[in-house]
Amino acid sequence: MKIALYYRHIDPADRQAFESLLAELAAARIETVEVHDGDSVDTCDYLFSIGGDGTLLSSVQFVRSGNPADFPPILGINFGHLGFLTTVGREGLKAMVDDLVAGRFTLEERTLLQLATSGRQATVSYALNEVFVHRGEDMSLLRTEVYVDNLYVATYAGDGVIVATPTGSTAYSLSCGGPILTPDSRCLAITPISAHTLTLRPIIVPDTARLRLNVKSGPFTLGVDSRREAFGEAVSFDLQRAPFSIRLIRTAGQNFFSAIRDKLMWGTEVRHP
Repeated sequence: MKIALYYRHIDPADRQAFESLLAELAAARIETVEVHDGDSVDTCDYLFSIGGDGTLLSSVQFVRSGNPADFPPILGINFGHLGFLTTVGREGLKAMVDDLVAGRFTLEERTLLQLATSGRQATVSYALNEVFVHRGEDMSLLRTEVYVDNLYVATYAGDGVIVATPTGSTAYSLSCGGPILTPDSRCLAITPISAHTLTLRPIIVPDTARLRLNVKSGPFTLGVDSRREAFGEAVSFDLQRAPFSIRLIRTAGQNFFSAIRDKLMWGTEVRHP
């Protein structure tokens, strides 16, 4: 078994936990290799994302190498704060390694968005959470025409528009009033950001749809998960579900609903003193 270890940095407070992880993997006779931006993970059986949700989202960059359909399953280790997408925290690393070796885990298929930019090469091709456009600081409104399967939906006037996958429905889209979607939902959420009119509401479309965002003028920012790219002119973006998915590793007893209860405090009764 060969595991790729990806992290952006290890805080001094997490150094001991990181060393413990390496020791547990070595004791299980698991080969490890550290990977960095631009490296390939094609020859690895699993990819460990070590950090928070942002680190896990950044690991999607490795899809660009080799055959994307063979991208190894990702196991998120939370050395951050919320860790909604991650599987295990600083505690329980030994049990996680034991479960992995014994095969006591499940794989969750997660939709990716594929992005193409008309007239300009986009920096990032795939998104696990969302793709969004947001007005520049010098603009009062960003006007974006939204099309679904070549049918005109509306012109979204406001701070911007988000197109979220089911995975991303609990991220930026949720903070803007979008719905929560289960990971196996075969749909996408189009959510306005601070819409200029109250009648412009989030809408759900099937993930078989082809979307186009025509941003009418700049400057504005394109967001692809946690990455950003600045545009100064009108640009069109084509979005569709990628022809492959990525897989997240979940150990025994974990599921989407336990995650939103534990991490988002969903349905938790608030008690006042």
